[in-house]
Amino acid sequence: MWYNNILETIGNTPMVKLNTITKGIPATFLAKIETTNPGNSIKDRMALKMIEDAEKSGLLKPGGTIIEGTSGNTGMGLAIAAVIKGYKCIFTSTDKQSKEKFDALRAFGAEVIVCPTNVDPEDPRSYYSVSSRLEREVPNSWKPNQYDNLSNSQAHYEQTAPEIWEQTEGKITHLVAGVGTGGTISGIAKYLKEKNPDIKIIGIDTYGSVFKKYKETGVFDKDEVYPYITEGIGEDFLPKNVDFSLIDHFEKVTDKDAALMTREVALKEGIFAGNSTGSAVAGVLQLKSMFKEGDVVVIIFPDHGSRYMAKMYNEDWLRERGFLKDEKLTARDIIRKKESQEIVTIDCEKSVIEAINTIKSLNISQIPVTQKGMVIGKITESDILDALLENPSLKSQPIKSITTAPFPFVDLNTSIDKISAMINRENIAVLVEDQGKIEIITQYDIINAISG
Repeated sequence: MWYNNILETIGNTPMVKLNTITKGIPATFLAKIETTNPGNSIKDRMALKMIEDAEKSGLLKPGGTIIEGTSGNTGMGLAIAAVIKGYKCIFTSTDKQSKEKFDALRAFGAEVIVCPTNVDPEDPRSYYSVSSRLEREVPNSWKPNQYDNLSNSQAHYEQTAPEIWEQTEGKITHLVAGVGTGGTISGIAKYLKEKNPDIKIIGIDTYGSVFKKYKETGVFDKDEVYPYITEGIGEDFLPKNVDFSLIDHFEKVTDKDAALMTREVALKEGIFAGNSTGSAVAGVLQLKSMFKEGDVVVIIFPDHGSRYMAKMYNEDWLRERGFLKDEKLTARDIIRKKESQEIVTIDCEKSVIEAINTIKSLNISQIPVTQKGMVIGKITESDILDALLENPSLKSQPIKSITTAPFPFVDLNTSIDKISAMINRENIAVLVEDQGKIEIITQYDIINAISG
């Protein structure tokens, strides 16, 4: 048997029992593994459904351009379908999303426009607004609008939910899913509650999103909104696909817990899943007292870990955000092991000869250059020598005339491995800010920290 095209392989994803990460909780936990879809995410289902419904209604015409705001996974589903069906794609997304997601979209011929995260949806720079503007400007274009297009939730009502019902033989008692557009959780919930109204639907939210408070109070609180790292869930507005009447409880999970649990799922269950899976599993563990013997809990695992290699699966990225601590030395440790001394800087208006005298008198080889107290560059012995060999009269000139790019700044949590890799012939030191004070780390300081 074979399929006529890749779109026919969407759906019928496996369900896998979790054995280690939920150990000790008296219930059966089943992961619905959506990474086996051709675009490696659950969004393939609704992307194809939205396109097919738009074709039927005449909104999407042959040779048209699909324009959508997407965090990556919906774009992937749309891009794959567009390849098979002969459409062009333009996607807008936020600078919060991983580079791997953008590269994957471009691999299917899509154009990707990256927009700032920390702006209101109504702001003309937001990825919502930019996609709406492009829809008006680009001829023969169609915007699926996954947030408000009810074909999104309908796809899960028609496909995902019946699969879950059959795979659990109707024994499911709880569904746990991250809530972003709301299509996945609402579509599945509608079908399951028609089958058994006692099934509990748990939505996973993130801090910085409005969903949980709105569900519990009916108040849309803009003060709840702030930037967050977790990808794929939470929103700063209320999509039409989120049917709050079908969701029994929202559980918020921190960025840190979501990121670390994403890694734990791979380490303990051998399942290479994305960031929102980490959120969902962390949420389940936070709610462990809710579950009892005989419960069958289905958790949606929406996408693949390969899209998060530079983030959740990168130890330096985790350390820089204070999410991961291990035995490796960090910039903080190196500074603590250094002899306490005030960093020497020089103002950019000082003369080259003054810089030479400072270097000589203090027996140092480099000095950060400041302007109004801010570090704007550096000078080194070799910079001065090269400049004077070329033009000896530079001695009396301000050092800003020979200042080179500043030493890179690193975070206090940056690992010694990363700092060591950053120190080279071009950058013989790095800078770090510690409690408002700038410190310098050289190769000697690294050696001293290791040997000490």
